[in-house]
Amino acid sequence: MEHKKYNAINQPVRKKDSMQLLLGKPVYVEDIAPKDALAVKLLRSPHANAIVEEINVSVAKKVPGVVDIYTWEDVPKQRFAIAGQTYPEPSPYDRLILDRHVRFVGDVVAIIAAENEKAALKAMKLIKVKYKILEPVLDFHQAKDNEILVHPEEDWLAQVPVGGDARRNLVASEISGDGDVDAVLADCDEVLEHAYHMRSFNQAMMETFRTYTELDRYGRLHVISSTQIVFHVRRILSRALGIPKSKIRVEKPRIGGGFGAKQTAVSEVYPAFVTLKTGRPAQLIFTREESQIAGSPRHEMEVRVRLGADKDGHIRGLDLYTLSNSGAYGEHGPTTVGLSGHKSIPLYTGGLEAFRFGYDVVYTNTMAAGAYRGYGATQGIFALETSVNELAEKLGIDPTVIREKNMLREGMKMPAYYGETANACALDKCMARCKELFHWDEKYPVRDMGNGKVRAAGVAMAMQGSCISNVDVGSATVKLADDGTFNLIIGAADMGTGCDTILAQMVAECMDCSVDDVAVFGADTDASPYDSGSYASSTTYITGKAVELACAKLKTQLCGIAAGMLGCSTEEVVFENGRVKQINTEKSVSLAEISVKDQVNNDIAAVATASHSSPVSPPPYMVGMVEIELDKDTGEVKILDYVAVVDCGITINPALARIQTEGGIVQGIGHTLFENITYDRNGCPIESSFLQYKVPTRLDMGHLRVEFENSYEPTGPFGAKSIGEIVINTPAPAIAHAIYRATGVWHRELPITPEKILMSMLQ
Repeated sequence: MEHKKYNAINQPVRKKDSMQLLLGKPVYVEDIAPKDALAVKLLRSPHANAIVEEINVSVAKKVPGVVDIYTWEDVPKQRFAIAGQTYPEPSPYDRLILDRHVRFVGDVVAIIAAENEKAALKAMKLIKVKYKILEPVLDFHQAKDNEILVHPEEDWLAQVPVGGDARRNLVASEISGDGDVDAVLADCDEVLEHAYHMRSFNQAMMETFRTYTELDRYGRLHVISSTQIVFHVRRILSRALGIPKSKIRVEKPRIGGGFGAKQTAVSEVYPAFVTLKTGRPAQLIFTREESQIAGSPRHEMEVRVRLGADKDGHIRGLDLYTLSNSGAYGEHGPTTVGLSGHKSIPLYTGGLEAFRFGYDVVYTNTMAAGAYRGYGATQGIFALETSVNELAEKLGIDPTVIREKNMLREGMKMPAYYGETANACALDKCMARCKELFHWDEKYPVRDMGNGKVRAAGVAMAMQGSCISNVDVGSATVKLADDGTFNLIIGAADMGTGCDTILAQMVAECMDCSVDDVAVFGADTDASPYDSGSYASSTTYITGKAVELACAKLKTQLCGIAAGMLGCSTEEVVFENGRVKQINTEKSVSLAEISVKDQVNNDIAAVATASHSSPVSPPPYMVGMVEIELDKDTGEVKILDYVAVVDCGITINPALARIQTEGGIVQGIGHTLFENITYDRNGCPIESSFLQYKVPTRLDMGHLRVEFENSYEPTGPFGAKSIGEIVINTPAPAIAHAIYRATGVWHRELPITPEKILMSMLQ
């Protein structure tokens, strides 16, 4: 029987879990957790900086249904970090499960365990706390070397030297560069210097933070959590709780969105502690308010850009300094900030003679920041791309032309990107195609539509990475099932991105079978091979390569089994078209036949595992163009058209890549025009629900058009690079540019609200 040839790569395969999600099947943490779990609730501090002097839980404990209430006196005194990062973590160990010193409004004061949520909430109101209220540090401009210390404790620990010093409110600090940037800038015809401020933004994923914990039949802690980082969660819990990692199993079900928030172990430690103390299953589900005021939002950053150029638009020197607000704790602080320079400056490698990049990351008494799609590159690209647009407008040069003169091109070495070479770069093609699709030449001129309404356009470029080079590890196990199909076992977390489907497509391509013949399992620390987790845009690139390597190993194993069946040596057989054939004969065996032999008198395992790490992190690239209509009477901005062209190498699944791009653009639109986290004068966050925190709807995003310009990345699986994060980076600078074109005013702080636009035009 002739075997059908399958082509799985670069195909819009439907997501493996799509029907279960569309039909509302029980797939999330709350769906699958047993209903008899203790309800865990957290009493949170109303003060931005305070010491718990006394806490009385005696009355609260008498509430019917309350099992126990825990305070700072009941927990281990080992400091830890909740950032999901590879050990040794760059983020400092500055947390306790419960600390007597509370450092932001929303910091946890007590853990309540009850038979039901109603009893827990009733008990929460009866806990009496006496605080010694301290003056907080709320403005991140004033945090460095402030006499008020966010972390005065003696046991603050930084495992990795990243320039942190708790005695100076510093989480991290560094300066790097190449060439004499001051001399180059002094010789330039034009030097622009401005500061760009991007506020903190919440990921606003639909599924809030949530974790279920129990003791399994062997007495081990079993954790089911909505997380991107099962292996890191296991390590974090081990340190925080003081138990061996071998006594902990972490798994994740389907995830209702993460966008980086769930690269931080925000919720896991509390129900885990309750389960260890009571021996009973426990579950913590954050309310929307808790996710908004005590989550893991984007780092607020101010990026100061000095840009030097000649009159013809040749950019010669760049000097960036980033001040980043880590909030009350340091998770992800040392690592996000680096991307603000290292993933913006290289865009202009074309003629750059010198650059300098410095940063300080500071503690303040605000909600601790964390990972968010774009991870610092978003802030840096907003600053640098807006600065380049300002240069173009000042010189009277088309902003697409100024980029074509200066942009990074294939084969160029990138000193500002750790010295890597752009081996696969279609940025120039992205720009050309985007201009064509968008009709840039017609839309760039400002058009007065009458009635006070003006139409204008803006442009931006972006880059990101495809992993953390020399750090991230991806692994995959591929095994032949007993009917000739395959099982793929991974430690990466599909959080709606479709990585289960994409990695299955790679197995199907390698093993020449249907994607439907690949069952995917993961992620589970007991069963999955080690994987750093789903972050840093690494899954397709790193774990995908591990899949490719595992399949190559498995083919060798299958050829060994088949050779025995065919009565010949392994050198005489070849894996071809989903069968193993004996060379120069008509003899062959099918995968189904091999699977039967695998179970009878066989000593060659029909399974293979591979791990992969990469010494490089090839950037994806993107160009975005936006057309807006601005109402000069109200300051309202409407997105009419957004065109994006992305180079992510060879797209494994164009449909999922398109959805990733569209979703990232919409998030970027939200950051630019609507979303914001602000605090009152006491440090209390104002946007505690979706009534105050405005996320964009379908009516706010205009017409989105996405295309791909392929390059071929030699180090990636099937030529692929990443797609997950870069897609959020172009809206802010492109929209800010279009608003300038419409009003004549540059807005260098996000979000750009109608009030700000109107007030700026009245000045």
